[in-house]
Amino acid sequence: MSYALREHTADVAVEATGPTLSALFEAVAAGLTAASCESVPATGERFGITVRAESREALLFEYLDRLIYERDVRLVLPADHRCAVSGPDGDADSWRVEATARGVPFGDVAAREIKAVTYSEMTVERRDDEWYAYVVFDV
Repeated sequence: MSYALREHTADVAVEATGPTLSALFEAVAAGLTAASCESVPATGERFGITVRAESREALLFEYLDRLIYERDVRLVLPADHRCAVSGPDGDADSWRVEATARGVPFGDVAAREIKAVTYSEMTVERRDDEWYAYVVFDV
């Protein structure tokens, strides 16, 4: 699993790969954390979230949007992401991610604000033997 931050006009993009969809979601979330700050201390408590959506792309969008929401409500920087992606299972919202993150208190980190995840240029696809994602964040 790996990610790289990419410049994108006035925004920032994360390009990531992973051997599984779960690893890919973790890599993109780690990229979101890295786009927010340069160094993450080992403080904070873990919290969990569950997100459902109708497609892989929608699931990644909703997951990242939920991380940004949790950041704003909990006043923490989500870090050390763990994800379990499953789907489809026949339901209307058939894709699901069960995830946890460590919430680093804002007082412990100098973070810049990522305003939102965008659908602009979002890609989630299988490439040979790994998964690939490209996601743009509004800063």
